[in-house]
Parts: sequence; C-alpha cells; structure tokens
Amino acid sequence: MNIGQLKKWHRLKKSEINERLLEFKKPKSYKEIFEELCFCILTANASARMGLKSIAAIKNKILTASETEIKNLLKGNHRFYNARARYIIHTRNYLKNICGLNLKKLLDSIKSPQDLRKFFAETKDIKGIGYKEASHFLRNIGYSGYAILDKHILDCLKELKVIAGKDKNYLEIEQKMKKFSKKIKINMDELDLTLWSYKTGEILK
Repeated sequence: MNIGQLKKWHRLKKSEINERLLEFKKPKSYKEIFEELCFCILTANASARMGLKSIAAIKNKILTASETEIKNLLKGNHRFYNARARYIIHTRNYLKNICGLNLKKLLDSIKSPQDLRKFFAETKDIKGIGYKEASHFLRNIGYSGYAILDKHILDCLKELKVIAGKDKNYLEIEQKMKKFSKKIKINMDELDLTLWSYKTGEILK
C-alpha cells in the first residue's frame, strides 16, 4: 500500500465508512453498552468474526447467566470459551459493584478521553482487554479519535512508513498515526476503518 492507493480506497469506501461511524454514535442502552464491552473481550486475541459470532450466542443472557451458562453458550463459537466466560462474569460483577452496571453514568463521570480509555485498559477487574480493545469498545459506542491498532492496521502503517518494525509502544504508535491522519487529511476514525477494510475487504465493528 502507498498513499495514493490509500486515498483511492478511502474515496471508494468513504460513504460506507461514514455510515458505519454514524451507527456507532447512535444512543445505546446500558445493556447494549455492556454487550459492546463483552464483544471486545471476545474479540481480543481472536477475530472480529469470532467476536460477532460469540456475542450473538450470549447476548440474550448476558446480564443474568452464570459463568457455566456463558461457557456452554460460547463453546463451539470461541476458541477460549473457558477464559472468556470467566472474564465476562468477573467484569460484570465488578461493574455491578461500582455502578450497578449503569455504564452510561460511569462513562459520563470520566471527562478526559485519555483517562476514560486508561480506565478500561488498565483496571485489573475489567478482564481481557488492553489499550487496543479499550479503544475498540469506546469507538463502538460513539467516542472518536482512538486508534485500534490490530495486526491489519499495524501492517498498513509499516507499509506506509508511518512506523518502523521496532515501534511497539501503543500510545507512541497512535500519535504517529494521528500525525499521519492530519498530513493526508483523512479523519482518524475514517483512517482506521479505511486501513482495516483495505486489508480485510470488510467494514465490521
């Protein structure tokens, strides 16, 4: 990929990408917000497709099911069904304790976008996600300006000479991507989905 190819792909996909970004910004209930968090727990170290398949299997019982029920529903849908069931139940119990699962209230209580992401990425009782999936979660519920640095995005950034192979720090890579976004005049959120769809041929969440 070069910058010319990137801009051409962006023009081709811009309408579809903006439609998806508008979907992310639609108001969501506390249950839908928790579902998005669980989707990102399920997507970590897996794939978006596996995450979608897995969340579909558990979403109707996501607020009430036991760990064993979640595990049984995930079996056959996720490679790591035992660990992911454990992560989801632990996270659900933690969020019940601190906010009664009222994630809207929790999200509104943290004003800084960077502090908000840091809370989800670094709180030890929110299991199974780091900076990538915390960014993914917040993007999927309508927040803007985060990079979701999965292998597809990183490969593109290397091809475009935005980063080098030795670059490993998430926040430093994100800053380089933001500078590149301004340089080529493609909005950060659009750039993320442009690069991802260029590699995968899909525009998922």
